[in-house]
Amino acid sequence: MPFSDLIGQSQAIALLDRAIAKERIAPAYLFVGTAGIGKRLAALAFSELLLCQNLPESRYPLIRQKIQAQNHPDFLWVQPTYQHQGQLLTAEEAAKSGLKRRSPPQIRVEQIRAIAGFLARPPLEASRSVVVIEDAQTMAESAANALLKTLEEPGKATIILIAPSGDSLLSTLVSRCQRIPFSRLSEEQVKQILKSEGREDILGEPVLLAIAQGSPGEAIVAWEQLQNIPADLLKKLVKLPKTQKNALELAKEVDKTLDSETQLWAIDYLQYCYWQKHKTRSILEQLEQARKYLLAYAQPRLVWECTFISLIDS
Repeated sequence: MPFSDLIGQSQAIALLDRAIAKERIAPAYLFVGTAGIGKRLAALAFSELLLCQNLPESRYPLIRQKIQAQNHPDFLWVQPTYQHQGQLLTAEEAAKSGLKRRSPPQIRVEQIRAIAGFLARPPLEASRSVVVIEDAQTMAESAANALLKTLEEPGKATIILIAPSGDSLLSTLVSRCQRIPFSRLSEEQVKQILKSEGREDILGEPVLLAIAQGSPGEAIVAWEQLQNIPADLLKKLVKLPKTQKNALELAKEVDKTLDSETQLWAIDYLQYCYWQKHKTRSILEQLEQARKYLLAYAQPRLVWECTFISLIDS
């Protein structure tokens, strides 16, 4: 069964199963909920059900295989991209090519136009076409407006938007979609999923489980980020600096060793660590201020110097 691997999302599964059973498929759906809790997995499973409709069961395995490989002629999966030398690159493609950007990738108007072109032709193998837009909240305004026109006349197709919340999208887009909510998982459900994926290593890091806040995907991302911080540097970071010299040396090492993305993630990690040890709100606030400066592209070493010095008295 397509939804068999989806844990802890009974409400979402029931809504999607009911739509299939009653053959009342909406032109557009909005899957909302925090990252890493199964929205992407559910989109793949629902796409499989839609593309298998009215076809013999003997064809289901091949359809599933095509969807997983994203080469089904009636299935289009759209991810945020970077624009580089006239090409659009996903985050994975950019990483493989060694491309580093300060700003995050976006769903671009060129991609929305490609969706319109994809839907302009009738489905080739299935009874409908299916388009999934991952991280739809990254759409620029021009892209969102272009998508709005497509949602008004989707033709023989279903479009699935994946986003953290309805508030992260234009209200006009949200109003044209059937909302499917996904909830955070319990700690036990998170552990169950991590065990099933052979990630027992994460279970030994309680801070990572706390950062994940009910999201197995976020726990895995947190583990990968943690591996980017050398053990000796991490040992220094989890202790509050005691002298100004110590603070300046630590700031220099953070700036030299960690890239911008890891520095931002380290703030989350340190907030949890410091709170567990000191229970001091001012420490969290100073680290949050550091995050704002880093996001505003302030000089990282100076940000960390000021932050660590301010933490000495804490």
